[in-house]
Amino acid sequence: MKRGSNMPAVGTYNQTLVLDMIRRSPAGLSRIELAAQTGLSAQTLGNVARRLAAEGFVVEGDRVVLGPGKPRTPLQLNRTARYAVGIHLDPSVDTFVVVDLAGDIVAHRERPPAAEAGAAELIAALARDATALLRSADVPMDRVLGIGVAAPGPIDHESGTVLTPPLLPRWHHTRLRELLAEAARHPVVVEKDVVAAMVGELWAETEHALDDAALVYYGAGVGLGMAVDGEAVRGRTGNAGDIGHLLVEPGGPPCHCGQRGCLGVSVAPERLLFDAGITDSPAIAPTAVWGAIDEMRTRIADGDRRALAVRDLAAADFARAIVLLNNVLDAGTFVIGGPVWSRLGEALRPALDAALPVMPQITTTRPIVLREARLGTDLAAAGAASLVLDEAFTARASDLMIGLA
Repeated sequence: MKRGSNMPAVGTYNQTLVLDMIRRSPAGLSRIELAAQTGLSAQTLGNVARRLAAEGFVVEGDRVVLGPGKPRTPLQLNRTARYAVGIHLDPSVDTFVVVDLAGDIVAHRERPPAAEAGAAELIAALARDATALLRSADVPMDRVLGIGVAAPGPIDHESGTVLTPPLLPRWHHTRLRELLAEAARHPVVVEKDVVAAMVGELWAETEHALDDAALVYYGAGVGLGMAVDGEAVRGRTGNAGDIGHLLVEPGGPPCHCGQRGCLGVSVAPERLLFDAGITDSPAIAPTAVWGAIDEMRTRIADGDRRALAVRDLAAADFARAIVLLNNVLDAGTFVIGGPVWSRLGEALRPALDAALPVMPQITTTRPIVLREARLGTDLAAAGAASLVLDEAFTARASDLMIGLA
């Protein structure tokens, strides 16, 4: 449990701490409950509550009678106080969402990746579509905190530049944060997609069950998000989570790195579709992937032997990867999600559940808990929007640091 401080120099920390606790309690929390959970004095808590109410972040709910004594009035989150936009750049589809202060999606749009060739045109298209989505949801522009963008790595986290993601060549070396902020006239944060996904799941989780967990992201590529003590792990350069070259299928398909059976190529959607006989070649246009995955899911449901064999091998690859990662991290809880998982996970999950506990590589002492991502197909986009909320409203111990002259 995070504790507050009565020092006047840390009002911002106390305010975000109290707001976060209220946000995670759907019924709201009374001032007495907040005082007990934060350790703040009645005076400090009263000041914090007044500031939150004055800024429109919280409202008072109906009074609750809990036996003798004065009825308690819960403070509840005002979901419409602020909004954020999330954008996920993907080879197959660009996803846009608007979320409210609770992190709930209030508007959603998907479109094929923009056909523009130049960085300026690509940025203009993002800004135009983000603004259109906000207007369609009747969101007041003065309540928009900013825009979060999730992109495949590698990225330059300090400058917000997309470097050289293999499947997004038109975005190479684009100063995305700077240019989009200028075009959209909102603050922008840029994050690697797996980190954004982990932040989104942390924001959506109200019980702190994912404070120490890992997330397997399955989209055009595969990656790993991690959380330690409630904060996403970014790594030294912001590019943590590249697990594509984890060896899971000895003798499997060749990878450009020189190995055979790397996780990235073993569970690549194009490879599964080709091996299942859905496509005639491993080369498939990104925009055709979703329809082909739907066909594979249908064949699995109909008991097609070839499709079932591919399903079982992919499930074993995922199980081996999760076990090997857990041997290193000892996370215990893994979340799995992403655009491809959202479409194929229902068919893969039974085989994955069966393979996971019998993997011979297990060295940890407790069973692995596997959970579906709450944010579904919008995992990265909603996570990107949650980045904006997280930066503005999450209490961190680092906020308590006081510089010395």
